[in-house]
Amino acid sequence: MTAPRVQLLLLAKTPLPGRVKTRLCPPCTPGQAAAVAAAMLADTVEVLSAVPAVRRTLVVDGDLAAPVGWGRRPQRGDGLGARLAAAFADTAVPGVATLLVGMDTPQLRIGHLVAAGAALADSAAVLGPAQDGGWWVLGLRDPSMARVLVDVPMSTSDTGAATRAALRDADVATLPTLRDVDTAADAWAVAAACPGGRFARTVAELLPAPAGATS
Repeated sequence: MTAPRVQLLLLAKTPLPGRVKTRLCPPCTPGQAAAVAAAMLADTVEVLSAVPAVRRTLVVDGDLAAPVGWGRRPQRGDGLGARLAAAFADTAVPGVATLLVGMDTPQLRIGHLVAAGAALADSAAVLGPAQDGGWWVLGLRDPSMARVLVDVPMSTSDTGAATRAALRDADVATLPTLRDVDTAADAWAVAAACPGGRFARTVAELLPAPAGATS
């Protein structure tokens, strides 16, 4: 089957001190954590902007403006599951599949998203697991399937498995596992694995890793 037409959603939070990446503090200050988050977001926007798509939408918590050429939707709903479901519902386009990612995986590459879109040719959904038990991408051929996310416990070690279970009537393809950046250990490991971007440079400047901290 031919790969479906795809739109891209980026679920993000405006990188303000004290509101983002608080688990980086310490060793970061709130301002440094916000700078790391801004770098993660910038790297992710750059990748999504390079992936062929029907359209790209920033689904944002806060007043952050959309990148040039992107659409913008505010997050809405009580809890992350509700906000995710609303993001899919608010941007749905008939006949267009949806891939949603967050800003926590700055190691994301074009190939990851191309593979996700291609998987939707043969599967109703695609899920990219995260090392912490969550997921870094959810793709749905029919965005209305996202309504099940309202009842999925989020930010737990079982979120990925619970999401897959909630999509029980769908054939769910699986992508490679990526590591979310939540803690300093995550930041050091991901920066070491992808040294070329804004994120790695910002980590090197603001959060230098001690010896042996990148495993």
